[in-house]
Amino acid sequence: MAQENNHLVIMAGGVGSRFWPMSTAEKPKQFIDVLGVGRSLLQLTMDRFKGVCPPENVWVVTNRTYAPLVKEQLPEVPADHVLLEPCRKNTAPCIAYVSWRIKCVNPKANIVVSPSDHVVTNEAEFRRIIASCLKFTSESDAIVTLGMHPTRPETGYGYIQADLTTSSPRNPEIFRVDSFREKPDMQTALKYIKNKNYFWNAGIFIWSVSTIVNAFRVYQPAISKIFEGMQHVYGTELEQAEIDKRYPECESISVDYAIMEKAEEIFVCPADFGWSDLGTWGSLLIQTKHDLYGNSCIGPNISMFDSHNCIVHTLQEKKVIVQGLDNYIVAEKDGVLLICSLSEEQRIKQFSGEE
Repeated sequence: MAQENNHLVIMAGGVGSRFWPMSTAEKPKQFIDVLGVGRSLLQLTMDRFKGVCPPENVWVVTNRTYAPLVKEQLPEVPADHVLLEPCRKNTAPCIAYVSWRIKCVNPKANIVVSPSDHVVTNEAEFRRIIASCLKFTSESDAIVTLGMHPTRPETGYGYIQADLTTSSPRNPEIFRVDSFREKPDMQTALKYIKNKNYFWNAGIFIWSVSTIVNAFRVYQPAISKIFEGMQHVYGTELEQAEIDKRYPECESISVDYAIMEKAEEIFVCPADFGWSDLGTWGSLLIQTKHDLYGNSCIGPNISMFDSHNCIVHTLQEKKVIVQGLDNYIVAEKDGVLLICSLSEEQRIKQFSGEE
């Protein structure tokens, strides 16, 4: 399929304040330089799709609060491609809105939908997989999701059970989905990784615009009716006012429940390109480079002594010395210092007042 028909949708409306004190409700993690590389997670998401689709075919769906941050960090994205949700209604309404908006511009569009706060370490392999899946969906009515090869019994991710007995005749890397599984307990997660046909659900979707619009018409007629009925205002000065009025009428539902678990032509492409959704400080520790003692240091001048398995994130400090800690988070931002056991990080919101 011609690259000019490839469109990227970045979902960037999440609150994402789990990396406090770096991220807050006013500036969630997708807008933060979590990895200490001079680029936010949102910018890194944009970067890894270079060569897959042109910048003029990139769309960002975000909360109106974050519109200035999106436009500041992604100036190459056309201003009218930054779509503003008046309220949070989960991923199905978000995807429905942008899908009908793209359809009005290009009825032949082929779309990849990506969260804005994930990390990928092997970008060349990522682009190869995405391009392969886009070609597959451009030639069929299939919906494709990416399944990550699990590296540990993770209880924080949903799983995809694939039928690996026969691959698609069109693409030997793509298989039918048997079922989607919710986040498991540890015992169930251990069973999953022993089987070779269970994969982490990365929340990255590929489909043609006609396929996803038709899926909403069949499986979510109420949501479909709302966005199909606004086609006369898309791309006009009336669009935002009409979205503000009608969007709150949508059911709050994820695209997994709304479409993926109902549709018939659902496929998975198992992949391995160093993926993480960076949902916790612990996942950041796993994803980043360690010293011989398991410590990950993100900052200009950090010295570790007698410390093991710690994540230290101090980009603003001239010099940081940590001694005698095991399995701890040390993070600083704008004069706020966090020192917390990794085993207690679920309580950070409680400590910070971000709840």
